[in-house]
Amino acid sequence: MNALAERLPHFMRRMDPAVVTAFACILLLLFLGSLYSSNFLSPEYLLQQLKVASFLGIIATGMMLVILLGQIDLSLPWVVSVGAMMSSAVAGLGDVGAAVAIPFGIFCGVLIGLVNGVGVAYLRIPSMIMTLATNAVAQGLMVVYTGGFSPQDSASPAARYLATGFIIPTVPNSVLCWLAVGAAAVFLMTRTTFGRSIYGIGNRERAAYLSGINTRRVVMIVFAISGGLAAFGGVLLAGYASKAAQSMGDAYLLPAIAAVVLGGTSILGGRGSYLGTVAGVMLITLLQSILSVMQMPEFGRQIVYGIVIIMMLLLYGRERLQR
Repeated sequence: MNALAERLPHFMRRMDPAVVTAFACILLLLFLGSLYSSNFLSPEYLLQQLKVASFLGIIATGMMLVILLGQIDLSLPWVVSVGAMMSSAVAGLGDVGAAVAIPFGIFCGVLIGLVNGVGVAYLRIPSMIMTLATNAVAQGLMVVYTGGFSPQDSASPAARYLATGFIIPTVPNSVLCWLAVGAAAVFLMTRTTFGRSIYGIGNRERAAYLSGINTRRVVMIVFAISGGLAAFGGVLLAGYASKAAQSMGDAYLLPAIAAVVLGGTSILGGRGSYLGTVAGVMLITLLQSILSVMQMPEFGRQIVYGIVIIMMLLLYGRERLQR
């Protein structure tokens, strides 16, 4: 086996087995889908799936950064909804409101992320408890704001253009947004001291602190980034649907976590690559498509995602204990 591995190209020897497995599963799903329908491999269908994946990809980027710290962000559902609803609300205030609608929606997400970060980093509240509480508070505030009814505001023209328009023919703008976010995330994680600090904290926070890293500030900033990206995903979802909805973020929590761990990011932190997250997002999107074709109800999909997360947690948890 060692001799066979030495004959492989250098880049293949360096690839994470989890990433290779995720891409292999993508090819398997494409093959199985093509057996069901010949349109499954058509360029139009694949571009549509890529467009759908871009929303999850942007949201999962922030989740990946948090998980690399060894933390979790359970406030994602209502941060997505807050970003969508606040952006749409500001868009209804006239031309000035429409111009600042997207930045304001993202700002609201960053603000919630900062609250999470302060609670986790400085108050030392476990991230699961802190973010779950923040999610409940955000939900309550939005229910009060809307009076318990569905929001009536429409998404801004800019949000609709980013979500459904085309700068490059046949390539959705939402995919370009995901590409920009992904490029920034890769640069952050691989070319900056801040990115190396994230990995260091995920591996052993105490050791990172003793090496001179301001661990509390890094944790706070990462949660703020996660909130901003979740809100940006919500803004794009509002643009895609032309309006916001109170529960539009509920369907993205488990898929985002599943996409990250499927791509090889350890749920315990300190290990993972963005290429793996991309593979996980595509895998989850294709799995969702196949489950939809099978007419599986939403609760069945959530069961599937939960099983996937448990399996990957067992796998990576054991690997971490063996190191």
